[in-house]
Parts: sequence; structure tokens; C-alpha cells
Amino acid sequence: MSQSPELLRRLLRSKDRMDGAPHEEWPVNRLAQVSAVSVAHFAREFKRAFGVPPHRYLLTRRIERAIALLRDTGQPITEIALQTGWNSVGTFGRIFRDITGESPGELRARECSALHDRKEIPECVMRAVDRPDLNTAVSEKRRLTATSKLGLQSD
Repeated sequence: MSQSPELLRRLLRSKDRMDGAPHEEWPVNRLAQVSAVSVAHFAREFKRAFGVPPHRYLLTRRIERAIALLRDTGQPITEIALQTGWNSVGTFGRIFRDITGESPGELRARECSALHDRKEIPECVMRAVDRPDLNTAVSEKRRLTATSKLGLQSD
């Protein structure tokens, strides 16, 4: 059964709000209010429509913005963390590493060394390439956690 166009418009409204202000707090009840649906219905239908839960979508946007700021500005990492909606620099660094596979400092160093190669590539293409894949990152982390709990060696 597909979602109604009206429901999709409502879900897009909340997604647009997160896109417009990813640094703000967006608990599910606030997003459900924006969409004018119940909290449970919102969470279920958002994931069904966009393939990821609302919180994971917001994390993707925050990390994507942090990557752009690390690459394009000389701002301190602490300032970037706070500007992109993180209350704790430690949490920002941990989640950033979980998702991208490297620390914010490592990413900045790598991006600065490869900056000259990116000049020829359209920005829209680079954004798509740089967009973090949270499904892969979360699945990999769960696999590693399960492996360590069983006492097995990971590849």
C-alpha cells in the first residue's frame, strides 16, 4: 500500500525543516507536529517514505554540513561541532568517525591535500559523493559490536 500524496507532502514539510536548520534539536514529537500527524505514525511513515528514521536522516545532514565546513573553512573543529548542532565535541568526533571512518582532523587534512583535484568537478556531484551513508556505517558498527561480544576476530 503506497502513501497518500497528502501524507508525503506533510512528511516533506518536516524533512525540509530539518534540511533548513539541521543544527536545531528535532525530536520526533516536534517533527510530528510540523507534519500534523501522531508521533508513532510520523516515525513509521517517515522511515517508509525516505528509507531511514528521522534521527538518522538528521545525523546525515549534520555530518554532511560538518564535512563541507571542514573542507571549505578554517574554522576550529570545536566551532564546527557546535555550529552543526552537537552539544558535545566528543560525541561529534565519535559519531563523525563512526560514519566517515576518520576523525574530523584526518578528513580535513585529506580534503585539503586533494582540494586542487576537486576544482573541475561540479559541486552537486561532489555533494552526492561526500554524502555519508548511515545505513552502511550503522550496520558495520553493529556487526563489529556483535563480533566483539562473541569474542571473535573481525576481518
